Amino acid sequence: MPQGRTAIPAEVKRAVLVEAGHRCAIPTCRVGTTEIAHVKPWRQVRDHTFENLIALCPTCHTRFDRGEIDRKAMQQYKANLGVINGRYGEIERRVLTIFAENPDIKSIPMPAASDVAMLHLVKDGIFRRGLARDLALIIPNGSNAEIDFVGGTQEFYTITEKGRDLVQRLAEARALA
Repeated sequence: MPQGRTAIPAEVKRAVLVEAGHRCAIPTCRVGTTEIAHVKPWRQVRDHTFENLIALCPTCHTRFDRGEIDRKAMQQYKANLGVINGRYGEIERRVLTIFAENPDIKSIPMPAASDVAMLHLVKDGIFRRGLARDLALIIPNGSNAEIDFVGGTQEFYTITEKGRDLVQRLAEARALA
């Protein structure tokens, strides 16, 4: 810690880490090793407020300090954390991360009765319950038998156009609203 800089209070540090799920706040990174970064530089604000702190992995923190990730993007990542965390549960946030990291996938299998876990994503029109039309329902298992995933143990959720827009905005640090 540079001379003259006070330590970040434990309760503020904890709140910042919890906000990001103890992972890098950049949705396409999400590495588990984190550092706390100031969105506006410490030398300008000389304060450790929750609103100005964000959890980043060491690589993203260095990229931010070097200007490879600009301040405006970092402010948007921080704002988006508040929107996403205020609306969606842990499973929903993980599903959004999967789709942000893998833009080519269309549907995701979930255990049966996942409608509660996916409630807000479906209500908001981000996902719909059911398979994408061009996704095969029956696949060979290598022994001349077929596995039918339409049984009762799994259900599928398919991302909508609105959902694609949301995960793209998350990945690109654009406003969600």
